[in-house]
Formats: sequence, C-alpha cells, structure tokens
Amino acid sequence: MYKTLFDRTAILLLSLAFTACSAATSPQTQQSNPVLSPPANQSEITNTESAQKVVALTPLTADIIHQLDKNKLVGIPGSKLVSSNPKFTEITTVTADRTPPNLEKIIALKPDLVVGAAGFHDKAMEKLQQLGIKTLLTQVDSWKSLEELTTTLAKSLNANPEPLLKRYQTFLADIPNQNPATLVLVSRQPILSPNQSSWAGDLLSKFNVKNVAAQLQGDSPMRGYVTLSAEKVLEANPEVIIVVDREKGMLDKFKSDSFWKQLKATKNNQVYVFDYYGIVNPGSIEKIDKATAKLKQVIAKK
Repeated sequence: MYKTLFDRTAILLLSLAFTACSAATSPQTQQSNPVLSPPANQSEITNTESAQKVVALTPLTADIIHQLDKNKLVGIPGSKLVSSNPKFTEITTVTADRTPPNLEKIIALKPDLVVGAAGFHDKAMEKLQQLGIKTLLTQVDSWKSLEELTTTLAKSLNANPEPLLKRYQTFLADIPNQNPATLVLVSRQPILSPNQSSWAGDLLSKFNVKNVAAQLQGDSPMRGYVTLSAEKVLEANPEVIIVVDREKGMLDKFKSDSFWKQLKATKNNQVYVFDYYGIVNPGSIEKIDKATAKLKQVIAKK
C-alpha cells in the first residue's frame, strides 16, 4: 500500500510538476542532449529565423508565449489551468490532461517551433525533429530558469522580454524582513518536502525563508524532493508549515497524525494551505503572482 501511494505521488508530481519549463535549450532539429545550459546557447536563437507559429505543450510556456506575442501561439496543452482561461479559447488544444501530445494535431498546425517539458515530452519531440520541426525542451526549477526561459522564448519570437521580466521583479518586491523556519509539505504518504534543488525551494530562498529541508537529501525518485519521517519533522520542528493542497483534505489528514499537535507551527496556528500551482509547479504567471503574494502575507505574520 505504501509503495502504491508513493508511486502515485511520484507520477503525479512528475507529470504536472515542471510542466514547468525552464532552463531552455535553443531550437534544434537534432538534439543529443535535450536540455542545454541557457546562457551558453541562447545566442543561437538570435541566429535563427523568428518563429511564426508556435505550439506550447505546457501551461507555463503557453502563458509566456501568449504574453510575448499572442498571435504566434497556435497550439496549447489540455491542462485545466489553460482551458479555464478565456484568453486561450480560440487556440487549438493538442493534448488531453496529462496525456502525450497528439502529433497529428500538432503537425496539422504546421508549427515552426514546438515547446515542451524535458523528461515528459522527449519522445514526442524526437518524432517532431525527425519531421524537420524545431523543438525546445524546457525545465523550470528556479527563478533564474524562469527568467532565462522567458528571454529564450522572446528571442525565438523576436519579441521583447523586458515587460515580463520587470513584472517578475514586482513579485519579489517588498519582501518582509523575516526568515521563519518553514517546512513545505506536498504529500502525506509518504511525507514529501522540497529541498533547495526545486522551484519551491528556490522560491523560499528568494523570500529569505529558512527552508528546513533545504539541505536534506533523500531517496525520493524526484530530484528536488526529500522523503521525511514523522521523527524528522519533529526534529525540524518548523515555525511555519505550508501544506500544498494537491490532495483533497490533506491538511485534515495531517491533523490526524499523532506528531502533528507537537509541532511549534501547529501550536502557534502557523499552518497555511497553498495551491499546488505557483509554489510547487509554477503553472502560470498569474499563479506565481498569487503564490508570492500569499507568501509575503505568511512571512509578515511572523
């Protein structure tokens, strides 16, 4: 039973997380290494013809591309995060929620660039490359990678990234001068928490929050996340706990655990529920905005 729940959590986070997209590679027709270092390769994009028809396979890249040049976005993912947004209504959906892309739909759109998530869309991208369609695999696990992705996409579209980059900076403005010891919980069985090598961990560091799991390493199958025992949580005894609302009623389930009432955060009523999008998976610019705004409120209460 434990293993089944663990596997379910891993699959869920890997399929949604980082749908996220990040450290971008330059568009290529042949790639031996799908994710390259953005600083060293972004210049390659300036030497290629500007993309005119782009398919985005993740909510975050769809949002960024739409804000950079909405007229060039011709295909989007079937994520509820996208389908619920009216601005994407007239754009063709090329995937169902958490399923592989429909290659026939993508090819029919005749795109000159397809943007996907490294580790999730690799096989589809290989097939598209074989057909001569340029691809861009991305992975967002830090604020820096979000900025680099935006810059890379802007170059490929011949668009100006500055308005978006300046908007990102507003999310980091007026951060309260507090650094409470904080634990982010994204799963209960097993107990999973992000360390410093994750979007959530990096976001906490941007806000000068002391992430008690930052330096921990573990046997979690997901890079950037560690598996904790109840004893380890008690040992860390955080001042603030952030429970990610990915599983309905997860906070109530934590409350039923014997160790829960012994924690400093629970005794002082410093437990907060956050949306999965924004804190674990960037999701969209709006979700990042909401997550950072809420994080400021939490810190200010300390």
